[in-house]
Amino acid sequence: MTHITVWNEFLHEKDEKIAAVYPHGIHSVIAGFLQKETDFTVGTATLEEAGHGLTDDVLEKTDVLIWWGHIAHGRVSDDVVEKIHKRVLNGMGLIVLHSGHKSKIFMKLMGTTCDLRWREDDENMRLWTIEPSHPIAQGIPDNIEIEADEMYGERFDIPAPDALVFTGWFKGGEVFRSGCCFTRGAGKIFYFQPGHETYPIYKYELIQKIIVNAVRWARSERRAPSGNNPEGQSAPMEKVDWPK
Repeated sequence: MTHITVWNEFLHEKDEKIAAVYPHGIHSVIAGFLQKETDFTVGTATLEEAGHGLTDDVLEKTDVLIWWGHIAHGRVSDDVVEKIHKRVLNGMGLIVLHSGHKSKIFMKLMGTTCDLRWREDDENMRLWTIEPSHPIAQGIPDNIEIEADEMYGERFDIPAPDALVFTGWFKGGEVFRSGCCFTRGAGKIFYFQPGHETYPIYKYELIQKIIVNAVRWARSERRAPSGNNPEGQSAPMEKVDWPK
């Protein structure tokens, strides 16, 4: 069983226009379709809960953390970011959605500014599957037409991904690396661009399938050492005869 925690600021949805799209929050929509998978258990957490809802106990049992943030990146506690960072290095999967590219945790893991070009102009976009053999792309067609989304364009200031699964094209002419895979320590990370708060993109069946696939891909069976020997000192496995 894979345990997923869906984290969301849950601030935009206090606006009537956005509440009309996501009345119970972006996190509730994502958690809702994930809960339909019989091998998933799902919890949610939001910014204004104590500890942002990411207590030690929650993080310890989380196999994959999904992150949506935008207008309150700076309000996320550095202590919580440090705990998430350690959990990722020890094997917890992380899926960063849309404007989460400027979250503290994603920038810390990437080691770059994660800057990009953007524009809100109700442009349609086409999400192209460019690595169809990748597990995240299983069951996904060559391209997905998205009626409207916020434009994200290159250059996206990230390290070269381990795998680039999706590329986005926007009506205004820009392209973007929309589905990027990384590994940090024992943890797998997937950045996925579609999903501006004013559009019902997380209600698209194929977008949901990509996120489900990403959870299964990011769920790692491998774990880094627990930290019982933090300095890395190790006894020899075989007898060693040191010179006199």
